[in-house]
Amino acid sequence: MQDARLQHLASLAATRAGVAPPSEQTLVATLDALRLLVFPQLRGDRISGDAAARQVAEGFSVLIGQAFAACGQADDGQAADAFFSRIQGISARLGADIKSAYDGDPAARNELEVVVCYPGIRALAVHRFAHELDALGVPLLPRMMSEHAHRETGIDIHPRATIGDALFIDHGTGVVVGETATIGNRCRLYQGVTLGARSFDREPDGAMRRGYKRHPTLEDDVVVYAAATILGGDTVIGKGSVVAGGVFLTKSVPPGHVVTGTKVELRMISMGGTI
Repeated sequence: MQDARLQHLASLAATRAGVAPPSEQTLVATLDALRLLVFPQLRGDRISGDAAARQVAEGFSVLIGQAFAACGQADDGQAADAFFSRIQGISARLGADIKSAYDGDPAARNELEVVVCYPGIRALAVHRFAHELDALGVPLLPRMMSEHAHRETGIDIHPRATIGDALFIDHGTGVVVGETATIGNRCRLYQGVTLGARSFDREPDGAMRRGYKRHPTLEDDVVVYAAATILGGDTVIGKGSVVAGGVFLTKSVPPGHVVTGTKVELRMISMGGTI
C-alpha cells in the first residue's frame, strides 16, 4: 500500500535537485547569536561575548557562501569581510533606535524592556544587517533574513529599503515597507502602516519593470499613525509632517503639515438596556 502511494510521488522525487539555498536552521541560530552579540544585556550567563562572536563569524561565513552558490555566483570572500567590518557600526546605530523607542513610548519602563520586548527593534535590527548584506551584493540571504523577521514580528521590511537613524516602529503588527521606500531620521511608524507601490510599470514586452523607484519617501521627523497607507515612488512626505491614522495617500505633502482623512460620522444606538 505504501509503495503504491509513493509511486504517485516518483516523478517529483526523480526531479534533479539544484544547489540548496542557505540553511534555515543555520540562519536562525546565527541571527540569535548576532542578537546576543550586539545586545550584550541579553547574554547573562547564556553565552560569552567571544562565543557569540565566533558563532556569528562562522554562521555568516557559511550562509554567505551558500547564498552565492545557490544563485550560481562565485564568492571571493570580499562581501563577508566587508560585512564583518561593519557590524560594530550597525550596532551603534541600533543604540539610537533603542533610545528613540524608549523616548517615544511612555509605556516603556527602561531600555532593556525595549530590547527584550519590542518587535520593532527586533525587526529593525535584522533589517539593518540584511540591508548591508544586500548592498554588498549578497544574493538571496537578505530576503531570507527579512522574511524570518517578518514571521517573528509581523513587520515586513524589504532589505533594500533605506532607513535613517532613530526609527521607532511602535507596536508594529502589519507594518509593510517596500523595496524602494526611503525613511529619514527620527521617524515614527505605528501598526498597520504601508509604504507601498501605487502601480507597476511594464517593459515593452509586457514583463514587469524592475529596479525603479516605486515606494514613497519620508523625510526626517515624519510620524505616520496606525493603518495609514502611503503609495507611490514620487510621493514625498515632507520633513516634520504627520499623517493621521487610516489615511490613504498617493500625493506628496509639504514639510510641516498634518494630513487627515474625511471625518467619520459616528452613531450610537441604544441596546435597550439589556446589558
